[in-house]
Amino acid sequence: MNVRDLSVEFLQSQSSDAGGGGAGGERRITMSQVAAAAGVSKNCVSLALRNEPRIPEATRVRIMGVAERLGYVKNPVVAHLMTELRRAKVATYRRTFAVINAHANPRALQQHPTVRLWMEGCRARANELGYRFDEFWLHDPELNGERLARILSARGINGVLVLGQYGEQRLPERFAELWRRQACVVAGVRTEGPTLSFCCVDHHEALREAFRHLQALGYRRPALVLSERIDALLSGRYAGAMWTAQRALPEADRVEPFMRSPQDANYSVMLRRWLHEQNPDVILTLHPELRGFLAGLGLDAPRDIGLAHLELSSVVEDWAGIDQHTHEGGSAAVDMLVGMVHRNEKGIPTVPRAMMIGGSWKNGKTLRVQSPAKRESRRVRVTLCASA
Repeated sequence: MNVRDLSVEFLQSQSSDAGGGGAGGERRITMSQVAAAAGVSKNCVSLALRNEPRIPEATRVRIMGVAERLGYVKNPVVAHLMTELRRAKVATYRRTFAVINAHANPRALQQHPTVRLWMEGCRARANELGYRFDEFWLHDPELNGERLARILSARGINGVLVLGQYGEQRLPERFAELWRRQACVVAGVRTEGPTLSFCCVDHHEALREAFRHLQALGYRRPALVLSERIDALLSGRYAGAMWTAQRALPEADRVEPFMRSPQDANYSVMLRRWLHEQNPDVILTLHPELRGFLAGLGLDAPRDIGLAHLELSSVVEDWAGIDQHTHEGGSAAVDMLVGMVHRNEKGIPTVPRAMMIGGSWKNGKTLRVQSPAKRESRRVRVTLCASA
């Protein structure tokens, strides 16, 4: 007998009308009692308590109020079995969510290497649950919070995902009214002003995981090369994790980070100077362009210096580094949003919730095991090359 058959058999013998013993032998308030008190059908109560949009909002609020007043509590066993029954069915269309592209590129959901993966994860999970997305661009000059809130209300949308916040952590003030009316989840980063509930990669632990693998390979002087703007967007989690990890190293092997962007003027000159002064033997970075800059200085990875990428993608598929599992992150963000909608949670949260996605290490061609002799010969080679 499968899960569905067992669930049906159980529900037939243990329906919600049968109640159940509460604390001290008290019987549970049943869904039928709530329906009678509210003057609606039992099915209407069931849908309202799941916050289904098929039930008018005013009716949902009234039924929830009656259930709370009577002290109705869901039977956790029945609720679990009903969830299993719904999973056994092929998902059908339920409702639409809004996804807001907050990136400067209006096509970032399809084109940006990171945002696209988050979006693919969001869409895959939404399809499993029977949801669809209407897409909007945060920087559309014709949009503001008031207008977008009206559009979403007219379409019956009561859940918003924000993706691609890669410029600043602050969301535009003109959209304040939207955040107050909707259930919102930010995917990929944390926002400030306002701080909404968010789902992102555990960047701090991802760097520490990479650091441990570099040490296992014999690298002694790991260094972080990262744009200061990107690290600030991530609340300093990479730089903070690097500082924490390096505390375990001998003081002589601690390397100052190079917090510059490859787009900065004289980047190659500054990189050369930093390599000469700090003499790292391996670099952790988010910038795939770095490999080309090192090649321009006569340095090959892994022959002369190791490279590890903190966000592996098709752009750096031969690198060693961290798989951030952004597809799974997108799925988790949708689960967060669905849960908020079911709980009727709207507006800017007093206590924002966060979900962290763990990364995992993958070996690649940009690193190799370091022998003691190789470490010393590489040290001389980098010094001579960087000072040339």
